[in-house]
Amino acid sequence: MSDKQNPIENRPPSMAHLFLERVEATPEKEAYRYPVPSRDGGPDEWRSYNWAEAADRVHAVAAGLMALGLRSEERVAIASNTRVDWILCDLGVLCAGGATTTIYPQTNEEEAAFILGDSDSRVLIAEDASQLAKVRARRGELPGLAHVVVIEADDAVAVAGDPEGWVLSLEDLLGRGRRHLADHPASVRDSVASLAPDQLATLIYTSGTTGRPKGVRLRHDAWSYMGHAIDGVHLLRADDIQYLWLPLAHVFGKALLAGQLKVGHVAAVDGRVDKIVENLPVVRPTYMAAVPRIFEKVYNGAANKAKDAGGAKYKIFLWAAGVAKEYARVTQDNLRRTGTAQAPTGLRLKHAVADRLVYTKLRERFGGRMRGCISGSAALAPEIGYFFSGAGIHILEGYGLTESSAANFVNPMEAYRTGTVGKALPGLEVRIAEDGEVLLRGPGVMEGYHNLPDRTAEVLEEDGWLHTGDIGELSDDGYLRITDRKKDLFKTSGGKYIAPTAIEGRFKAVCPYVSNVLVIGASRNFCSALIALDEPSISAWAAENGMAGGSYEEIVTDPRTVAMVDGYVSQLNAGLQKWQTIKQFRLLPRDLDVEHGELTASLKLKRPVVEREYRDLIDGMYEGSRAA
Repeated sequence: MSDKQNPIENRPPSMAHLFLERVEATPEKEAYRYPVPSRDGGPDEWRSYNWAEAADRVHAVAAGLMALGLRSEERVAIASNTRVDWILCDLGVLCAGGATTTIYPQTNEEEAAFILGDSDSRVLIAEDASQLAKVRARRGELPGLAHVVVIEADDAVAVAGDPEGWVLSLEDLLGRGRRHLADHPASVRDSVASLAPDQLATLIYTSGTTGRPKGVRLRHDAWSYMGHAIDGVHLLRADDIQYLWLPLAHVFGKALLAGQLKVGHVAAVDGRVDKIVENLPVVRPTYMAAVPRIFEKVYNGAANKAKDAGGAKYKIFLWAAGVAKEYARVTQDNLRRTGTAQAPTGLRLKHAVADRLVYTKLRERFGGRMRGCISGSAALAPEIGYFFSGAGIHILEGYGLTESSAANFVNPMEAYRTGTVGKALPGLEVRIAEDGEVLLRGPGVMEGYHNLPDRTAEVLEEDGWLHTGDIGELSDDGYLRITDRKKDLFKTSGGKYIAPTAIEGRFKAVCPYVSNVLVIGASRNFCSALIALDEPSISAWAAENGMAGGSYEEIVTDPRTVAMVDGYVSQLNAGLQKWQTIKQFRLLPRDLDVEHGELTASLKLKRPVVEREYRDLIDGMYEGSRAA
């Protein structure tokens, strides 16, 4: 069977091999594009590395780590925002035979120390002085941490309080590496050649929704497989430009890096979330991966901008949004039934008018040439998906877990189905257990949880099947629909099962001002909700309604705001079964965020944390109530 037919066959042993193969195949082709902030406050300057230039820095990082004494499978942690240095350092660790431990830059001092200690990391690559300060404060607890390498380091950062050279700058490391290569020119290539598929490549600590994070052990073959599997679905092309902003400490970001090495496209790398809107028209990417919250913000921003422009423009936007959703539903349904994405003549004409009035401008906000966006990490509300699909921005939902190297399912570009996460990647087996849980088996599945054999046994069977904890349905032609988290499903006191994330997704599609929503009702006699509003959107609405200058907390306690949100809750309830409807809700005094521990770094809701923090609000909604 040919490689085209069996894309995961004949894959190399490691991601480091993938990298060297890419460098050899296209040394002069652009690899990474990255911004350099202007010193005078003007627009950023974008610069590039081609693959040969990237290899020069990767080899220097690898050799520098060898010079520091790094041995096979020893861990090197990276605590940094998404930037090109993150990628090159990660590849350097792998080429040196080490294993990368990922740490979100938002991680607090205590948890960062836990991850470094639990992983037994020998070196930490820290982005800046703030990341360095975390480990300096806990140095006494980390006897195994031999060095800290600081990416953004001046002399003061590198040597302050460190006479014995515990701290190096990245330039120091590169210099050591180049000297090592001068004496041992074949050391990096020999290191890569010795790598075996079952060696540890990455320790990713799940941000988790409760308790201490667990270190997921992913082998070299998982990433080599991931690169070949992503290439095998032909979603990406060598001439694509990816806009990469996702946290590289997250498995989703790491999977994208593996895919890029195999496919060979350009990655424009900038993890500054506040720069996304500014960067898209500059980079003009052809594809981007994101979490649902980004698409929700774009949709709500477009709706509110139209509303601010006046009644006529807002009516046009609402009409065009309705046309987009109808067009997407009809064409996707026809493609599924007949093999042709046709729409009736009348709908095509309305769609063409809406395209000129609304959709073209929306596509320009994405840079004007976006072929497709991949949405993962959490569920995308179908109404949001249908809107973008009908507007010509193809959002391909996917699915994966840290425990399975992230990219497990993705929708095909030509035949995607909104509301599903698509089909399994080549080489992945899937089955649905009797209780509806999705089980996976394949080369990307983890070796286990680091230092936690009992927790590993809870989710990983001896024959390799991984219990995902997600409830799903598989169509006859292989499309997977995730209906909820197994642990999130709850039963009301009336015996009715509720899937909260589905209701939460619907509300996000209905209300343009919502940021986060938590549906509650386990062992209660009705469902309620805690609702956090998007501060910029609700502040603009408040100004229009005579509440200008008020704080967020003042706005959400104003009866006019409560009444407005109540109207959207009524719209939501109109489409739900009686036992699913939201009988009570409370507006939170601030939005939920990562800093307060209410969201994971990938913006997933930590339900137990939120419920614990707002227990009084929840109890107040049920006090003395007998709602049916």
